[in-house]
Amino acid sequence: MSVQQRREKEQPLPPPPLSPLQRDNPTTPALPALPSAFTTNQPAPTLLTQGAEALLYKTTYLTPSLPAALKHRPRKPYRHPTLDARLTRHRILSEARILTKCRREGVHVPAVYFVDWEQGWLLMEWVDGGSVRDVLSRKGVLEGQGVEGLMGKIGRAVGKLHERGIVHGDLTTSNLMLQPSPASSGDPLDGDIILIDFGLATVSVQDEDKAVDLYVLERAFVSTHPKAEALFKGVLKSYEESYKGAKVVLRRLEDVRMRGRKRSMVG
Repeated sequence: MSVQQRREKEQPLPPPPLSPLQRDNPTTPALPALPSAFTTNQPAPTLLTQGAEALLYKTTYLTPSLPAALKHRPRKPYRHPTLDARLTRHRILSEARILTKCRREGVHVPAVYFVDWEQGWLLMEWVDGGSVRDVLSRKGVLEGQGVEGLMGKIGRAVGKLHERGIVHGDLTTSNLMLQPSPASSGDPLDGDIILIDFGLATVSVQDEDKAVDLYVLERAFVSTHPKAEALFKGVLKSYEESYKGAKVVLRRLEDVRMRGRKRSMVG
């Protein structure tokens, strides 16, 4: 081997391309490596969001024409490896089981394509459309005629979820997707509500847990969509009409609100 060849061999490999999040914020730390099953995908998975526990990518499944969502829970170096592996396995399998239960019982959620608890990833159906948060933020939407119908859809979706004994755990307008229906009229509020991100979801029959779900959603409306706060009554009305146990849950919601106000006053 010549000196030139030896030097070329010793040259360090070029760094991986930056994700859109890293390009927008150069101080963002390097991302964990992708699961081995996706390192050769073409095109490469696109990072959409990065949370404390997981990263969400857009990728494909089986064929390049079938989009999919990849949720990856990378290893946490600050945890003991055995504990980290157990937690990752539990959380990945729990989310997959709850999503499967929802699909089986008629709740609109993404389908599960594949699970690998050892490498900590979950591959799911890609949901077209935008989040309810983005939809409500569009200019003129809150003054439109279809917004009350949208509130009704949200209430029915949450009611069906709770009727099946499932509590979401992070029920915000960012985790409610408005998927355009095949026969969409072009109305931005026309479509189906799809619930996503079940990483904190649990199976529970406790009315208190369901009331907390509603309280979290209500606070999301208040903080993110102040002009839509009054419309939340439509969500609760539809929830009550679609879920037989709603009256007890709504009474519990009043208690949860009182506790929330006390915490706000105490600081």
